Amino acid sequence: MVNDRDETPDERADRRWNETLQEVRVAQTGAQILFGFLLSVAFTPRYAHLGPFDRGLYVVTVALGALATGTLIAPVAYHQLLAGHHLKPQLVKAAGHLVSIGIVLLALTVTFSVLLLLRVATSHWIAWPVTACVTAWFVICWLVMPTLLLRGKSKSRSA
Repeated sequence: MVNDRDETPDERADRRWNETLQEVRVAQTGAQILFGFLLSVAFTPRYAHLGPFDRGLYVVTVALGALATGTLIAPVAYHQLLAGHHLKPQLVKAAGHLVSIGIVLLALTVTFSVLLLLRVATSHWIAWPVTACVTAWFVICWLVMPTLLLRGKSKSRSA
């Protein structure tokens, strides 16, 4: 990768670390709020009336929410353990991987939460197509559009 900026490798690592932290703050907050709401569901009167499929869906959704939250908080733990060991470039790379994994887990958590909510709040059949649309939107916004942007950048460089 070419460094188009006039910065040293350490300056680049510091900049990328700060950018990663900003990204994590956004995703982490959403994951934590959603996870908190998910935890409270089991303590509502309506939970007792869920069928086996919806209870299983709830368990999977809570597990995904816990994994997403933990994965998105992990870069902070890495930083605390590695600070002062001159591993900032490796820390940035590891944090980037964790954020990517955390975002996938968060997307799955949101998707399954939508499915569970719609199955409980509406007729069962509408839950599936609406959830499919939400999932497709995540794929478009979080995967397809950035990929198209990268392809466009690659084509403009080769032209």
